[in-house]
Amino acid sequence: MIPPIDPAKLSPPAQKILTGPPKMQEMAARGIALGVMPAELILLLVALSKGPEPGVAAIADKTLGNLPQPVLAGALGASLAPQAIDALATRYHDQVDMLAKLLAMPGLAIDTVEDVSRVCNEHACELIATNEERLLAHPKIIEYLYLNKNCRMSTADRIIELAVRNNVEVSLPAWKEAAAAIQNELIMEPTGEASPDDLIFRQTTALADQMRQDGESIEDALVEGDDPNVEAKVRDKFVPLFREIAMMTNSQKIRFATIGTPEAILILINDPSPLVSRAAAQSPQMNEAVVEQCAKRRNISGEVLTAIGQKPELLRRLSTKRDLMKNPKTPPSLAMKLINHFQEHELSRMQSDRNVSSSIRALIKNHLERKKR
Repeated sequence: MIPPIDPAKLSPPAQKILTGPPKMQEMAARGIALGVMPAELILLLVALSKGPEPGVAAIADKTLGNLPQPVLAGALGASLAPQAIDALATRYHDQVDMLAKLLAMPGLAIDTVEDVSRVCNEHACELIATNEERLLAHPKIIEYLYLNKNCRMSTADRIIELAVRNNVEVSLPAWKEAAAAIQNELIMEPTGEASPDDLIFRQTTALADQMRQDGESIEDALVEGDDPNVEAKVRDKFVPLFREIAMMTNSQKIRFATIGTPEAILILINDPSPLVSRAAAQSPQMNEAVVEQCAKRRNISGEVLTAIGQKPELLRRLSTKRDLMKNPKTPPSLAMKLINHFQEHELSRMQSDRNVSSSIRALIKNHLERKKR
């Protein structure tokens, strides 16, 4: 955590401004502070942006994001305090030359690198990913780069492989799946340009995002017939996305399942690779609408349904619980968690419904008999 600024460590002119009248503080918030050098001006602006005066704080915050080039050049020529580095890095991270200087400063806080990793552009991601020692010491940076859509897929592969090779665990929803998949991938050396795989991943992500913007509601990607043994067909509107996903490696699919859209999850959750389908089931993008569609599928794996069942917040709809109870792939362990949500008369109907698996009908029978005792 970056500590707050200690006013006692500032120069007398800066201290005078912090304790001065609102008019003096407002002038300083606009970048006019006589006797204050550029490096300290950044600190002063940070202090004012967090001060008790809302008007002054807003002006100071705006000034920090629009500093004149001479002030920036003067500040970057000094050894900045952690608070100043953080203020500049989080606001100017897309200016990679400036970011490179900030990341090399002795006062750099890891919190700053983590915050920048979440939101920075492609070239900034490349810069951050070059410091392998820092990545291994602070795997949160690997996590945030992986989740950042601007990070190249080839770079995401490299940093995952780096972590696996050095026995460093990363706190990703599908870390085990990503770690297993990367061992069968060809890891490309970093280059100045995006690779063909990077372009495919970027194109697929853009297509999924466009579908998300155009669609009004979640619709299942697959059309199933009456025979669960017959492979489901892809709905027409999903065919372009399905084709793009089909070109991906398992490692790419797992990342796409993690950062992609609900529409993508509806395709990936039925992927032939268990690694990919499990990653889709654990995706942070999974929501109730997606679960509702998945619960109806007869060709979904029981392992995927088990993973979904570990998120009770996604199973609040009674219709979803009902579909899961009637799904022949639902494991008995999951059905046991759902039984108590139904009234006896509905359970009785399920017990006599031949579309419900025999194992779940047996569970219902035992449950009803226990209630009668």
